[in-house]
Amino acid sequence: MKKRFSLSIATALVLTTVMSASAQTAITTDSVLHLDMERALTIALSESPTIKIADLEVKKTDYSKREVIAGLLPQIDASASYQRAIKKQRMYMSGKGFDIAGMMGAYLGPLYAATGIPFPETEDSSTSSADEGFEVGLDNTYSMGFSATLPIIAPQLWKSVEISSINIQTKLEAARSSRLSLINEVQKAYYNVLLCQDSYKVLRDQYDNAKLNAETYASQYKQGTASEYDVLRSEVAMRNIEPSLLSTENAVKLSKLQLKVLMGIDAGIEVVINDSLANYEQDMYNVTMSINRSLDNNTDLRQLDLQTKMLQKTATLQKFAYIPTLGAQFGYNWISMSDGNMFKNFRFNPYSTVAVALNIPIFSGGSRFYKVKQAQANVAQMGFQRENLVRALDMQVQAQIDNISKSVKQIDSNKLGVQQAEKAYKIMQKSFEIGSATFVTLNDAELALTRARLAYSQAIYDFLAGVSDVQKLLGSTDISKYEPQEDNNK
Repeated sequence: MKKRFSLSIATALVLTTVMSASAQTAITTDSVLHLDMERALTIALSESPTIKIADLEVKKTDYSKREVIAGLLPQIDASASYQRAIKKQRMYMSGKGFDIAGMMGAYLGPLYAATGIPFPETEDSSTSSADEGFEVGLDNTYSMGFSATLPIIAPQLWKSVEISSINIQTKLEAARSSRLSLINEVQKAYYNVLLCQDSYKVLRDQYDNAKLNAETYASQYKQGTASEYDVLRSEVAMRNIEPSLLSTENAVKLSKLQLKVLMGIDAGIEVVINDSLANYEQDMYNVTMSINRSLDNNTDLRQLDLQTKMLQKTATLQKFAYIPTLGAQFGYNWISMSDGNMFKNFRFNPYSTVAVALNIPIFSGGSRFYKVKQAQANVAQMGFQRENLVRALDMQVQAQIDNISKSVKQIDSNKLGVQQAEKAYKIMQKSFEIGSATFVTLNDAELALTRARLAYSQAIYDFLAGVSDVQKLLGSTDISKYEPQEDNNK
């Protein structure tokens, strides 16, 4: 019995541990994320793949600039080679002065005659060495060494470094543009979630009222104080609201899913937003009055200006093609030559060289001249494009401000409409309770209240979306406020 009791306790402890671990895993997996606008933007700017791609583009451009700067530094290379002669070259020399056999006989003949030794004759003494030729070179040739080159005067390379710096600024502005676009999309997606939630709440209230009326009529019908027609009509009115309620509930889920995609978070994370569009109404006048119409921070205009500056530098770069270039070279090498075995008789002898190379461009068929003209034409085109862009941006800003002003007036009108509809519904509800109003008139009053509330929420959404669009257009959003701050203690 004691053994069985101990075993049962151990089994219970193991099961408890496994269940606790499973519960902990479930809590970690099914996490809940409470969001407000600022937190949503902070997460989006740190987790969105779009921002990460833009930041990597900046890094790539910075690496490209470092590559250009590396061209100003000495380039040092090492090399080694081995060459084996399979068949050596044969050299021929014309003229009697190069008759090797005759020369040998002329100088060595008297020596052989003095000693009494006969002078050796070749197989065909009539054929001279000038006709046969002789082999030159050795079997094995080893070579290894170092070489270094350094540009001394390189105007085009210097200007390329400046162009690379402007290219980095262009990529930084493109990354800023990506952040502005992401902030705009996240803001509108967040407002869309609020619009769907507020709409669902309005329809839910309407549905609850219709359900209460249906239950009231059903109770009165059982007591004999209401007709079957009233019961059927109230139930039909309740069921007519259900499709809109289900559709709005699905819209809330889809809007949250869209927000999570823009934020770069997992779709399985539950998002809870305890916010309402009505909370943003009190600041709409201050926001409207604080809009600055200056285009200085417009990202499209700034990128166009940077591109124009880059083309101007490119035109100067083409002009620098007329300037001579000067470079220095240095080499230090070892060479060894031997016959026979390739692993024996090494005789490495070092030698070094220093050279200065001057390149003076004189004539290229006019290619450099026309390249300069093309670059100047590109700069002129960018000037005209800027004029058109400024006009288009002014028109867009004016249209956005007009829409915002319209939305402000619409909010005031719809807010008054909601107040009037609520008052009318309360009056009709009291009248219905005392029997002086029919269900039809009560239903009409409730429907008018629902439409007024939905129109009020839609007007606030249009205002907020318009403000977000104009901030993106003007580039006036303070991005640093939403970017994660680095820990200085690290």
